[in-house]
This record gives sequence, structure tokens and C-alpha cells, in this order.
Amino acid sequence: MVNKADHSENTTDQGLLRGRFSEATDEFVEVFTASISFDQRLYAEDIRGSLAHAQMLLKIKILTSGEFDQIKGGLEAIKGEIENNQMNWSVALEDVHMNIENRLIQLIGDTGKKLHTGRSRNDQVATDIRLYLRDAIDQILDLESALLHRLADLAELHHDTILPGFTHLQAAQPITFGHHLMAWFAMLNRDRSRLIDCRKRTNQLPLGAAALAGTPYKPDREYMAELLEFEGVCENSLDAVSDRDFAIEFCSVTALTLTHMSRWCEELILWSSQQFSFIELPDRFCTGSSIMPQKKNPDVPELIRGKTGRVNGNLISMLTLMKSQPLAYNKDNQEDKEPLFDSVDTLRDCLTALVGLVPNIIPNKGNMRHAALAGFTTATDLADYLVRKGLPFRDAHEVVGEAVQRAIELGKPLEALSITELAGGTSDIIDEDVYEVLSLTGSVAARDHLGGTAPAQVLKAIAKAREHI
Repeated sequence: MVNKADHSENTTDQGLLRGRFSEATDEFVEVFTASISFDQRLYAEDIRGSLAHAQMLLKIKILTSGEFDQIKGGLEAIKGEIENNQMNWSVALEDVHMNIENRLIQLIGDTGKKLHTGRSRNDQVATDIRLYLRDAIDQILDLESALLHRLADLAELHHDTILPGFTHLQAAQPITFGHHLMAWFAMLNRDRSRLIDCRKRTNQLPLGAAALAGTPYKPDREYMAELLEFEGVCENSLDAVSDRDFAIEFCSVTALTLTHMSRWCEELILWSSQQFSFIELPDRFCTGSSIMPQKKNPDVPELIRGKTGRVNGNLISMLTLMKSQPLAYNKDNQEDKEPLFDSVDTLRDCLTALVGLVPNIIPNKGNMRHAALAGFTTATDLADYLVRKGLPFRDAHEVVGEAVQRAIELGKPLEALSITELAGGTSDIIDEDVYEVLSLTGSVAARDHLGGTAPAQVLKAIAKAREHI
């Protein structure tokens, strides 16, 4: 989309910010301090913010209507040049703001020099980042909504498909696949709620704070907020230009979201292995081995699991960046963009991958059911049965533990044991009705309450969830 930055110098480039200095910037320092290689990404937001600033300057009579029209036409022309890969980015001009301003002056002359009246790059970049992040959040929220719909669809399709639920990665109790998927849904739905909250704090206008103290031109900040669709203005000029807590908050939400998705992907990796064989992943989301022709590797879930480390690192980078900065703006904040951009890109890519992958997961129902039976997952149901018959829970727990040991010795599932084998001769309170609770279907159906794994409750949970997506 954009050209690489040009390292050549010209008098126009050097003249914009060098008035106080007696010598040119050291060549290494010029490159070291420049951000144009990565903040080019903000060009659309920078032009949009500049147009709003110019319109405000027109309103308070700093610009004439003719000057505003010149500036508007020049900025629109620059946007076209950038999008057609015709912009000559200069490292000597440091950043996206000065490159665009310099090009504007080249196009329209001295009128272009009036654009920066009452504005600093400090409030300019803070505005650009907020505009960029707000739009990125909206795109991510759309992807999260799509993924939530797909999770709900798959859960509904398998609301009564039984598999073992695990604790300590050992079969614990039978649950439904739909119930398990709705646990993923709940995690992502909370993440989405956090992101919505983050958007509210992001959507506040810094423009008008100038360098740190405001400006004597008395800008109409509420008017600019309206033009740029901000919900309000940052009410303290020092805070407006210097804090990046909204970006840190986004990186925090991203780290937590990827942590949740990494957990899902760990399960997808395990479940798709030959050792579990609970699910089949679509071939188009897997890769092969360069040496072992039989391999079908779950690379997409593995990469999502791996990329979680990147966004966790980005969060730490942002927190560390901000922790020792005195008010107000410091050059340190140039380092906020790359971790923020990377977190946006990584979350967006991982969501896109899961939106395509999740609806194409195929469960191996027979293997899931067999694993639930083999793990004696209805043992707790037997203990609950004995409690309902009047046996204290700790005594029931011991009776069932002995029954499981006998089942292991006999090589049978619990539901295949006789009443005598189940009771072990220590109790006469077990009747034929015990086999109703020992079945997998009976076990999951018994959890028929809010939050339970019963198929009827799963369907209710899905219906309720769809109302809030």
C-alpha cells in the first residue's frame, strides 16, 4: 500500500523542525528516532484528524473558507497518493504526521503551514491512535460475534453428544459436547464485553490538548469530537497527550482473549490426536510433514496457542513502557505502536482462523462415548444415588471407590457390574433403579438445572446466548 521510506534529505525536510538547531541531525540518530517505517499505518487516521482540526480552525475563524478548501483538497490528494503507492516517505521527516504536512505544503504552499495552528504532534498522534484502535476494535467485535454464532451453532448441533469432562486431564464426569462448546462461548463472550468497555474509554478525543497545556486559540473540542464521532473529550490536557492506558487495556483484553483461545486450541490439538481421536479437523486447516507422509498436523491451533506468547509480551512491553514516565509526553511513547499494532493483527488473524475452523469440526461420537464409559465417569452419580438412599456422602464415596476398583479388576464399566458387585456386600440399599443413573445419558440428563450439562439446559443456554450476541 505504501512505499518504503526514503532516506534522502532535502531542504524542505530539514527545515520544518530544525530552526533551533545549528547542525543537521546525525544520520544514525535520524534513522534511530524515526517512526515512519511503522506509523505509516496511521495515514488515514492522521488525515481524518487533520481535516477535523482544519474544519474547527475554520469555525473559530483561524482559517478562511478558501484556505480550508485548499487544505481539504490537499489532504484528499495526499490520501489518494498514499493509497496508490505514490507517496515518497522520508525518514528525515521522522513520522507520518510530518511527512503528510510536508507533502501538503509542497502541494498548496504556505496555506499548508497554517494547518498545525493550535495543535501539537502530541495530541495529534494520541488522536490518530485512538481513531485507529476504535476502528480496529469494531472489526474485532464483528469477528467475535461471528465466532460466537458459530460456537452456538455447533453446540446446538451436538447438544446431546456425550464425551467425558476432564479434571487433571483425567476423565471425570460425562458431559455433552454442546455444553463444553458453550464454556468456550462464555469465555469469549466475557472477552467481548471487556472489549466493548475498552472501546468506550478509547473513544475520547485528545485533540485540542496541544503539547501538554492546551492552546490560547480556544479550540472547540466538542465540535471536533462530534466530527470524529468521539463520545467525549479527554478533560485534562496533560493526561490527554501522555497516557496510553486505553492501548494497554486493549493489549490486556487481547492477552486474555488469546489465553482463552489458546486453551481451546490445546483441546483441539489433544482431541485431534490418535490418542484421543475425539474430533476430525478439516484438511484445509492442517498441514503435512516433510518426511512423514502419514502426518496431519493441527498447525492452525498450534500457531494460535503459540501466538498467545506474542500478545502476552506486547502487554508487558506496554506496561513497562509507561511505568516510569513523568508527565507529560515523552519520546518513549513512540514505542507504543508496534506492540499495539501487533496485538491488533494477531487477535484479528486468530479470530479469522477460528471463524473458519470451528464450524468444520467433526466430532467422533463413538470415540467420545467410549472414553466416557472407560473412565468410570458415572461414579459420582452412584455416590449421589447412595446419598439419596440415606448413606452419608463419605461412606458412599468409599463404597463407590471400592466398586470402581472391582470394575477395574473385572475389566468392566460400572454399569455392567451386578448389584452385588456394586455394593460389595456392605450395603443392601442398591436396587435395580441404580442402572438408570449409571448410564451416560441418565447421568447428563440428571444435571437439569441452570448451568448444568443436561441437553435440555444446553439448548436453553444457547437460546439465551443468541439473544445477547
